[in-house]
Amino acid sequence: MRLTVKGQAALKGTYVPGGNSNEAIALIAASLMTDARVTLHNLPQTNAVTQMLATVEELGAAYTLQDQTLTIQTNKIATRTLTAQHTSQSLAALLTLPAILRRRHHATIEFDVSLGRLHTHLTALKDLGIRVDVDGQTLTLDAQPWEQKRIILLETSVTATALTCLLASGLGQQTTIYNAASEPHLRALQELLVKMGVKIDGIGSNLLHIQQAESFGAAEQTVAPSYTEIASITAISAMLRGSVTITPIVNHDMTLITKIYEQLGVGTLLEDDKLHIPEQNTFQTTRIQDEVDIEIDTAPWPGFPSDLVAITTVLATQTQGTTLIHEKLYNNRLLFVDKLKSMGAQIVLADPHRAVVIGKTTLRGDYIDTPDVRIGMALLAAALCAKGETTIDRAELIERHFEGVIPKLIALGANIEIEEA
Repeated sequence: MRLTVKGQAALKGTYVPGGNSNEAIALIAASLMTDARVTLHNLPQTNAVTQMLATVEELGAAYTLQDQTLTIQTNKIATRTLTAQHTSQSLAALLTLPAILRRRHHATIEFDVSLGRLHTHLTALKDLGIRVDVDGQTLTLDAQPWEQKRIILLETSVTATALTCLLASGLGQQTTIYNAASEPHLRALQELLVKMGVKIDGIGSNLLHIQQAESFGAAEQTVAPSYTEIASITAISAMLRGSVTITPIVNHDMTLITKIYEQLGVGTLLEDDKLHIPEQNTFQTTRIQDEVDIEIDTAPWPGFPSDLVAITTVLATQTQGTTLIHEKLYNNRLLFVDKLKSMGAQIVLADPHRAVVIGKTTLRGDYIDTPDVRIGMALLAAALCAKGETTIDRAELIERHFEGVIPKLIALGANIEIEEA
């Protein structure tokens, strides 16, 4: 997909965010744990969710999808093998392993990426007593139930936490997990597991005590709106001097994010299940430090999410002052700033984890592509607030985790032309 964006058109109206794609994927994986019916409402029909549904269907799940309501039932697991085709686009296929291991005790999974990316996950599997044999890019797993395990994750990984929660729910009489991630979509996964019969203490925290279900039953849950989509539209609306209301939202999921935005000069109003972004005046940082006006650090939830570092960098280019963006969690997520610099942004990349943004600068239209899912929305934001016309190639990656975000922005007044590949 190619987009042609004419920048600086103000947005006005009400924006309805889609469901959290990562949450939906985890809930679909959980549905495989039972042969009873699981119903999920507000299911986002993103590319990532569609891919996950194709994977679980091959594993034996039968489902119907109507008006964003998914009904899924897995009477049996039809295969114990996940191929590189299942894992090539996303590591989300890993989350189907607990159901395979619970119901068939043995699984094989192939990858076409470096297994070094899975170090935290594989360590957790071994700590739970699961036998892991590695042959090139193929893992063979054997699992037996356990009475009691206490493990600590090497890092607060979202996927590793979801993986261990699912395994503990199906195989462990008593399991304690330390250093668990606590993102909203993990809280939702744990809540669904409880509805299915699992006992969990510490839902949404970094310390989880899980007692497996005696039997998994039917369950029903509504997928929460995507906080990353809400945060992205908030930044875009503010930069375009728009007047936008976003609803529905989960209020407490947005509290810290809006506080960080406030330090960059963005005024918002949280009201029950609504977030209002009134027309903004000139942005200016709110405090002065020795060498920079403000420092924004990413951190595990409930800290500032790493997934928002790219769009926050774009926002900093439109803020009067000097902002230090410090990505503390992942390598190389700031390397995309070269694309912003080509559009006129004044950014000094100190190292792969730190970027100094000097604002305010007027961004210019340019030709850019979208090499990564996480930065697609940020590049679209830059194009929308740039002077002139911007062409964005490979724009389909923007909607991998955000459902219909481009048509919804057009409905608010964004000047975007879509050319399908």
